[in-house]
Amino acid sequence: MPACIKRGEEVNTISIIELLYPQYKIISIVGMAKNSGKTVTLNKIIEGAIDNSITLGLTSTGRDGESQDIVTKTEKPSIYAEEGTLVATATETLELGDARIEILDITDYNTPLGRIAIGKVKESGYLQIAGPQTNKGIREVSEIMLKLGAQLVLIDGAINRVSSASPSVSEGVVLATGAVLSRDMNKVIEETIHAINLFQLPEIKDNRAKAIIEELIENGKAAIIDNEYNITHLNIRTALNSGTTIAQNIKDDSKYVVLPGSLVKKTVEDIIDTTDKYKYIKLIVNDGTKIFIEPREWLIYKNKGLDVQVLESVNVLLVTINPYSPEGYYFDQEQFLLQIKEYLRETIVLDIMYGGGLM
Repeated sequence: MPACIKRGEEVNTISIIELLYPQYKIISIVGMAKNSGKTVTLNKIIEGAIDNSITLGLTSTGRDGESQDIVTKTEKPSIYAEEGTLVATATETLELGDARIEILDITDYNTPLGRIAIGKVKESGYLQIAGPQTNKGIREVSEIMLKLGAQLVLIDGAINRVSSASPSVSEGVVLATGAVLSRDMNKVIEETIHAINLFQLPEIKDNRAKAIIEELIENGKAAIIDNEYNITHLNIRTALNSGTTIAQNIKDDSKYVVLPGSLVKKTVEDIIDTTDKYKYIKLIVNDGTKIFIEPREWLIYKNKGLDVQVLESVNVLLVTINPYSPEGYYFDQEQFLLQIKEYLRETIVLDIMYGGGLM
């Protein structure tokens, strides 16, 4: 729970920006799906920053700010940038909005829309943003903007790029969810809870193993560590189709299985089908954004004894909800807010469309 909120304090007595700043300097805004309310959430945070004279830095994990959603062809909110805002975006997007931007630096990061430029907004307006394509690049340009005077950097997470929530990118994440995920409100809530549970998986506490695992993951090496901290390197490029190979290398004294990339359904199923020894080891991934398993399957695996831990948990700062879907259906906003709050008691939940929980 953010430091600005005491347990029992009403969220609606403060604004959204007070939940985020000055506690955090780099924040990712990530949507569970297109049209989940992510850009509305981003603009609410930007408005709060402007009202409080906070100098912003803006970047993205992909192209964003278009007037029409490229995937669904629906109208979407543009991203507004106040004079003085710092922006990290591809050079070809600089002329696509009406904000006038002074280029301060051209980085070495390339994208299909040109190299990433860092600029300062000289004349307020709307813009499109296409940031670096790697987590390392996003973090680096965020740090540059902070050095150039930004007090708070906002990272706009693109569809299928939930990795922008990774602790290697930002200090915390604002998660946007909504009716677009399903016509069934319970399914929307289930998927949202699942995402947060993955983000908040427990961190490995074994400091000796942690140091070894950090190096393995940094070098992209899959391996098994035993009780004596001996390392068995696995000759696999990725865990995606290597569950059987991983399982065959798990011994009686194995303690950790380290996976530097993603963890998916097939990998887990092959491990479970090949050996019962998985029940006595811990699967380690970098963070919860690397796990791509559906909620009910995840519950089945956990009930079978699967134990997954992470190097770093994702810090979920708050959740915003959008009760409307572009397909024309919607949830009762009060019921949606109350029900999701009931399940996410330790997480601040705001109705970004109707202002529930906002000042």
